[in-house]
Amino acid sequence: MSFAWLSHRRACKAKQDERRQRIQDLPAVFHEPINDDDRYLLRQPVESLVADVHSGEQDPVDILTAYGKKTLEAHEETNCLTEVMIADAIGWAQGCNKKGPLAGVPVSLKDTVGVQGWDGCIGYSAWVGKPAERDSALVRLLRDAGAVPYVKTNVPITLLSFESDSDVFGRTTNPHKKTHSPGGSTGGEAALLAYGGSRIGIGTDVAGSVRVPAHYSGVYTIKASVGRFLKTGSSTSMAGQEGVAPVYSPMARTLEDLDYFWKAIMTMQPWAYDPTVLPIPWRDVDLSTKPLKWGVMWDDGVVAPSPACKRALEIVVSTLSKHGHQVVDISPPSPYDALKLGSRLLLADGGKIATAPIQAFESNDPGMVQAMRMFRLPSFLRRLYAMYVRYIRGDETYAGLLDGWHAKRVTEFWPLVAQREAYKIKWWEFWKDAGLDFVLTVPNALPAVPHGGMKNGFSSCGYSFLFNVLDYSAGVLPITHVDAELDTLSAFTPRNAVERGAYKDYNSDDMHGLPVGVQVVGQRLEEEKVMEGMKIIEKLLRGDGLDYPLLNVDG
Repeated sequence: MSFAWLSHRRACKAKQDERRQRIQDLPAVFHEPINDDDRYLLRQPVESLVADVHSGEQDPVDILTAYGKKTLEAHEETNCLTEVMIADAIGWAQGCNKKGPLAGVPVSLKDTVGVQGWDGCIGYSAWVGKPAERDSALVRLLRDAGAVPYVKTNVPITLLSFESDSDVFGRTTNPHKKTHSPGGSTGGEAALLAYGGSRIGIGTDVAGSVRVPAHYSGVYTIKASVGRFLKTGSSTSMAGQEGVAPVYSPMARTLEDLDYFWKAIMTMQPWAYDPTVLPIPWRDVDLSTKPLKWGVMWDDGVVAPSPACKRALEIVVSTLSKHGHQVVDISPPSPYDALKLGSRLLLADGGKIATAPIQAFESNDPGMVQAMRMFRLPSFLRRLYAMYVRYIRGDETYAGLLDGWHAKRVTEFWPLVAQREAYKIKWWEFWKDAGLDFVLTVPNALPAVPHGGMKNGFSSCGYSFLFNVLDYSAGVLPITHVDAELDTLSAFTPRNAVERGAYKDYNSDDMHGLPVGVQVVGQRLEEEKVMEGMKIIEKLLRGDGLDYPLLNVDG
């Protein structure tokens, strides 16, 4: 056991020393203060940067230098980086495709993304020092498009948390408030984007892992449906897990950049790089030809939206209604059923694969610690506890989740897949019968939680997880900020243990100033339509003087 502890501590120290040394060894220009030329580049949208590289007006190395400086500032403030590839990226910028659709654009990557010669240990100390043997499909496409990968960003160990912390890399903090999480599992990416150290980043999502960080940190994303975005050749904590399939998806500092990046990726024909990508080019969607119908899901029946999150949704609903859009309340097929199904499918192995690489004495995420304790209970004790919750405490919601909290045999797993497909049909029929264009809801019941908050709220993921189970395209855009006075929680009686746990972390005074987003949902493979829906909302808010002010940390 002592050898395991020493091995773990040695790997953590080596990785942290390596990261520190790579920053120190960068050319002196990266350690100089941000100047006016840098500020000019940092203000430019991606499309303008690309146009300037195409014309020869800007040098990709100068763009990398500006973003490198800002990124180092962001890391100093938030601890958002894992792999610092900037030294190598100088050469990549010099030799990039200066006529590509992403010419000279620095792109930050979640630690999972495979880059040849660089680790993707995703917080497991046992995986330190095991670099990727080749670039992932995504990185090969980015390079061909002229983009410059330059850093990788922090994640939670196991990738199953809305926080981003591990012994290997430490904890990432929210750039709006150091005491709170930037989200997870793509939390380092969200922190970097919100701070302004990147304009475009890549993350993954299996239960909300790009949408919740976008919500917590005040940035933009659209979660892709399965088969729309590249994924092969990267690290994962649960290889082969397809019960609720994970997807790679881009994140951005602005909606304009997100729109441009999606289109640029699709012009590169990603299906020629990754056989899992469907050959669907980016399609033009015109939403001006008919009235739009927006369905609002105010409550998933498990955890009611906090006052701050409900207020953000009310702002969007009120704005759309004011401008003549049809906005209706909906009662869709039970979101709670999706939470039960999704949790049983995602952790059908009892969490064994995701936790297998964790060494003795290595810390796990506090939410996963709670989950694994339940998985490791003897089955008769777990059933006894579920009976107590159901019949003594009268909490059918939590008891229903506990019923599925065990490793599944194949004969149990396949029927769950069949139930998932039947559930998708229910939603498809509901959507068609209701004549909806979009569903609006919160990305999560709470704004960013305080560090360690997943201990209480690890099961509170229904608003995002639902659309992974359905495989729907779903975007998040920031709307407002928590207001200590407007968003105070009045008398509140939790309906179940999940809601009770989540609300232990809600405090409008402590959360004052944190971003709050809204989720815009389309059906499967409707990324283009969701993008246009998000544009409509942002344009109307801006026209009414309600546009969201991005975090501006002037270096």
